[in-house]
Amino acid sequence: MTAVSGHGPWPGGERDVLEAQQTALGELAELPTGVDAVPFLTQLTQRGPGADVLGRTAVRLTEMPVELGPHGWKLTERPGLDARRAEAFWREDLGALAVAAHGHTGPLTVELLGPWTLAAQLWSARGDRVLADTGARADLGLALAESLRTLVSDLVAQVPGAEVTVQLAEPLLGQVHAGVLPTFSGFSRLRAVAGPEIVEGLEPVLAAVRDAGARSVVHLGGTWVGVPPVVLAGADALGLDLAAVGPDGWNERAWELLARAVERGTGLWAGLPPAQVSQCAGPALGRLADLVAVPWRRIGLPAARLADVTLLAAPRSSLGSSDAHRAELANLGRIAETLAERAEA
Repeated sequence: MTAVSGHGPWPGGERDVLEAQQTALGELAELPTGVDAVPFLTQLTQRGPGADVLGRTAVRLTEMPVELGPHGWKLTERPGLDARRAEAFWREDLGALAVAAHGHTGPLTVELLGPWTLAAQLWSARGDRVLADTGARADLGLALAESLRTLVSDLVAQVPGAEVTVQLAEPLLGQVHAGVLPTFSGFSRLRAVAGPEIVEGLEPVLAAVRDAGARSVVHLGGTWVGVPPVVLAGADALGLDLAAVGPDGWNERAWELLARAVERGTGLWAGLPPAQVSQCAGPALGRLADLVAVPWRRIGLPAARLADVTLLAAPRSSLGSSDAHRAELANLGRIAETLAERAEA
């Protein structure tokens, strides 16, 4: 059954944590009949340092303390003040989830950074990206894997009926693979990471999610070249922002890779941009449904498999308002309903 979910970022400040979680859950509860909801842990990224996805992921690393330095989050000998603040945000978020999702049974999802994007954005104590040090990035992957086991346990403790899906954001995977990320000095580029190495870096993290009894989704943004290693590493699903893949969501090479993934049993979490709204006709939801359905049919995938797709809003540069996020979830519900009808046709 076609489903709707979200990455997690939601507008609001430190006093809005419970309200944001209740609002997101409430909107998902109003989806059309025949559309599944996948509730998500909301992330109020406007609360300041430590509320961003990099800080939220880094502070959960097992036995790898971090602090916020002049150039961003970095490894250190002991946690800094901003790290302790980020840990407090996690406690607030999980507490709000326990209240808002009391009695919930079924799907529940949470998003953090994946190992490659984390290694590309986190700085080592010596000053360069963790990605530059083969040993350090291997240790980082193992620490992330252990932290995800703990996170799944924490979520189930707060919501005992939850069936957890861990979303791992890997928007920089393409740049890691291409070798275009600058060094700390900016005068050179870090070496490209080959496909087999990318698979090896993902495998222990995805295995940890699986061992914890959860499912995994690896989000690539518009970086479709990451599809093969994500599939080979064993992800349950992959996420792509379809509008970024190509004009009208079509890129033959990308959809060939996606079709092979779907045929192997890997699910698709399709990121869709906000609907364009006309004063006369309202939101242009049909065009967004076509971003999924038209390439799907063009590449030869069975229409019935559209029922297995999960829709979510693609990340945006500005969070906007809570009302805008509610409207976006409602629109995704209507798009999912359209796809479900096409799957049955």
